[in-house]
Amino acid sequence: MDSLLAGLRAAAEPTRLRLLALCAHGEWAVTELTQILGQSQPRVSRHLKLLCEAGLLDRFPEGAWVFYRLSQDEHRGALGRSLISLLPEDDPTLALDRQRLQRVKKARAESAARYFNEIAPRWNEIRSLRVPESEVERVLLAILSDRDIADLLDVGTGTGRILELMGPRVARAVGIDRSHEMLAVARAQLERGGMHHCQVRYGDMYQLSFPSQAFDAVTINQVLHYADQPTGALLEAARVLRPGGILIVADLAPHDLEYLRKSHAHRRLGFEEEEVKQWIEASGLDPDRVVHLPGDPLTVSIWTATRATPVRKAQRRKSGPAKSLAGVAP
Repeated sequence: MDSLLAGLRAAAEPTRLRLLALCAHGEWAVTELTQILGQSQPRVSRHLKLLCEAGLLDRFPEGAWVFYRLSQDEHRGALGRSLISLLPEDDPTLALDRQRLQRVKKARAESAARYFNEIAPRWNEIRSLRVPESEVERVLLAILSDRDIADLLDVGTGTGRILELMGPRVARAVGIDRSHEMLAVARAQLERGGMHHCQVRYGDMYQLSFPSQAFDAVTINQVLHYADQPTGALLEAARVLRPGGILIVADLAPHDLEYLRKSHAHRRLGFEEEEVKQWIEASGLDPDRVVHLPGDPLTVSIWTATRATPVRKAQRRKSGPAKSLAGVAP
């Protein structure tokens, strides 16, 4: 009762209702919302603070920026959606907000396109060395096709392509990355696809800001060769997997293209099949099959693993303890 009343009180103001309606269309920074509403940033921030305190909006800091979206909480999010459904479609103020929102979306997309055009030559150079991305995506979809995935995490999401690919098949998808520019590209891509149940966040793959056992699937696509501590990334991925959940790691097989270290910041020149399987076992997961997709000259390997259910854990405990990460090379 108290939370319901708090939500109703917070929403009972014209500007805050407008903010709720806007945040139903995705996630927006304070500066973007001030452009749409035509109000000062301190005033808009105060309204946003009240909506967050009432649980109607979620708040996500990202460097100097802060993004807001409709609450993902089952009950408070439902209250926000119910209030939005009561707003008249033909209200002139809301109609003007939607027009301005389209301009903000367009500016976002143009900014993302400029950045991506700048990095495209380097991006395409790497892609030309390995199997076409469409082939990797085909295998990823085949692996997940017979699974019921509600919540997906994509580590090192980059442009958000995995979220675009898997989005239609999941209830919720989250991508994390440490590049603000890449996150901007990913947001623009997801907006264009209308995937409001997918979101991206600034985050550290060694210290994920999610509770344990929060996801049914975790993907790490072409990320580990940039990592200083691949084992640490796999440990965190394993931590957030639910029992029965699946981890998918796609990365390069061993190669001798030394120039990729200097030109493209690769920390590792690929990974041996058994090496990654050992790391997976040490993280407490059960390795599954490995698929190799030969390219010229780079081969992409795809490892899969699952978190054991309580029954399987008990069976494994009888057969001996899991390997420790101690002594395993990063």
